[in-house]
This record gives sequence, C-alpha cells and structure tokens, in this order.
Amino acid sequence: MPTHTADRQYVESLVRQIVGRVAQASGIQSPPLAVKPELRVSISARHVHLTDAHVEQLFGKGHTLTPGKDLFQDGFYAAKETVMIVGPRKRMLPEVRVLGPTRSFSQVELALTDAISLGIQAPVRHSGKIQGTPGCVLVGPAGAVELSEGVIRAARHVHMSFEEAAYYGVENGDLMTLKVSSPDCSVSFDDLLVRADKAAKLEVHIDTDEGNACNLDAATSIELKPQGDCKCKGH
Repeated sequence: MPTHTADRQYVESLVRQIVGRVAQASGIQSPPLAVKPELRVSISARHVHLTDAHVEQLFGKGHTLTPGKDLFQDGFYAAKETVMIVGPRKRMLPEVRVLGPTRSFSQVELALTDAISLGIQAPVRHSGKIQGTPGCVLVGPAGAVELSEGVIRAARHVHMSFEEAAYYGVENGDLMTLKVSSPDCSVSFDDLLVRADKAAKLEVHIDTDEGNACNLDAATSIELKPQGDCKCKGH
C-alpha cells in the first residue's frame, strides 16, 4: 500500500493544539519542553491590516484579499494587495503590503524611520491598542480610506506555544529580553512582550530599524530570556 509522509510542521502544530486544549480543559499548566526550542527572529517590515469594508473601499466592491506568501505563524499571510500610505503634508509611502486575514479594525504598523518619513508621530503600542493613536490616508486602486486612528510603531514581541512558554518560565503577557550578538555590534532588546497561544510557533518580531541596529543578518548568536526577576505584564 502507498504511504504518505505527513508534513512535520503540520504534525507538530496539531500536537501543540491537542496538548494545549487538554491542559486548558484540565486546568493544569503545560509541561516545559525537554529540548530547547528552535528560536526564529523575524524582521516585521511596515505593513497594513484591513477590515473587510476597507478592503472593498480600496480594491473594489466584493473584493477579498488574495493570499500571496504564507507567514511563519499558521493561518497568516502576506497578501498580493498593497496600498499607499499618505501622511500630513502629502508625504507618502507607496506599495505597502497588506497582511491577512482581515481584522475587525484597520491598523498600520511602521518603524520609527517610516513614521518620520510620513511626518506622523506614531507611538509604540502593542497590536490592537490603537485608541488615541494618529491616523492617515490609505489609497488603493479603487478608492481611499481615511483612518482617524490606527498608526502605530508595533512593540517588539515574541510568539510562542504554551509548552515553549513553560520552557522559558514565562506566561502570556510577561516581558523578556532578546540579546543579538553580531561581529560589529551586539544589542539587547528589553520589554519583549510574550504572546503565548496554543497554536503559536516560537518567533520574535522586531521592526526594520531594530533589525538594522543589531545587524540581524550577520548575527552570530541569539539569546532569549525572561526580563530580570520580575513577572511584569506588558501593556
């Protein structure tokens, strides 16, 4: 009989989900992993999240996002669609990538350099914390959307499963420190928010400016550890 080899990542994802559900249902904490998990650090370049309504306004009635490249976290992707971001005094960034799937609110994530280029004083916020943030205008092939708020500099964070969180001795909402050692510079990033979820895979997200500051492409070692002795929660 023919045999089929299951994709390893898919199987690991299923196992994580099953273990997480069982632990949650029984009220017990997930056991730590016996082997150090493989750490991935990704540079999150400027991008936009959109609502279904804003997708239609920008790309046409009935339009839905077209998945392009799958991201490391399962279920998320870089869409083929891009928009222009327009800031004060008509400063603009063309062809900024839209990420999917759609959300219940639209959000623009920039690095500090991007925000300066647009003339927007974007605060550092965790994703979804957009109340009181500045807005901008998004322009697509079928129209434009004026956001009254939603432009942020995304706070650095790390995605991980409950088992990986147990390995590091942290919980969802805790803060960690990432140390990146490179030949010409070594940088430690504090206040790295833990975003633990049963289906998440271990991945740190830093923005373009942070990736350039530590010369991530030339890194010789990367270390992730709880921040100090406190169990402070991110805000």
